[in-house]
Amino acid sequence: MSNVIHWTCPFCDRDTTLRNGDYSEDSAFLKVDNAEGYRSLKSQFIVCPNPKCRKITLVVTLHEAGFSRNQWRTARQLLTWNLIPPSKAKTFPSFVPQVVIDDYNEACLICDLSSKASATLSRRCLQGILRDYWKVKPGRLVDEIDAVKDKIDPITWEAIDAVRKIGNIGAHMEKDINVIVDVDPDEAELLIELIETLIRDWYIAREDRKKRLTMIKNIADSKSQAKQQMAPQS
Repeated sequence: MSNVIHWTCPFCDRDTTLRNGDYSEDSAFLKVDNAEGYRSLKSQFIVCPNPKCRKITLVVTLHEAGFSRNQWRTARQLLTWNLIPPSKAKTFPSFVPQVVIDDYNEACLICDLSSKASATLSRRCLQGILRDYWKVKPGRLVDEIDAVKDKIDPITWEAIDAVRKIGNIGAHMEKDINVIVDVDPDEAELLIELIETLIRDWYIAREDRKKRLTMIKNIADSKSQAKQQMAPQS
């Protein structure tokens, strides 16, 4: 890592700048002859600089390795393991339905191991969001997506429909959302990104709006009470 880098904490979701004292890295080399070739294992610890968080992130990567200029060197990256937290899932507030969060977290957790299982969980998560947030009539996922077309802004619906039309995702939108479907890793990640966007744009935006309006109401009530107290007594 460079001396100063930009980073987003997976726990508090805060964009921040990491400095030398916020992270540490180490490497171990497999120097024994084997059928796969020399390997390097790199570990990277990061401590979130946010004083309200300070949680640890741990990522381990496996690389090809070689010996040149009298030292062992790390080359092409082969595999990545997110150990802490165990996936790239973002942390969402408790007012998002737990069933939605559970499916989303599982989809993220399994994404690197099985894009099929991840996509299936994301499709179920999408259906759960549509039924909970928009109260659509239960049915095929493709029909439930059509049912919200006149309820949401065109850009959001077009994004949902665009994901629906992509490759194998589109081919399985009309089937049981619990059936394992064949998708590639890029499609699985795209579904996860869609879920994250909908949670932010619908649940979190609604809660933020509610808080702002409640604050305005409370201020108005306070001013009204103050005005009544200042009014001359008859």
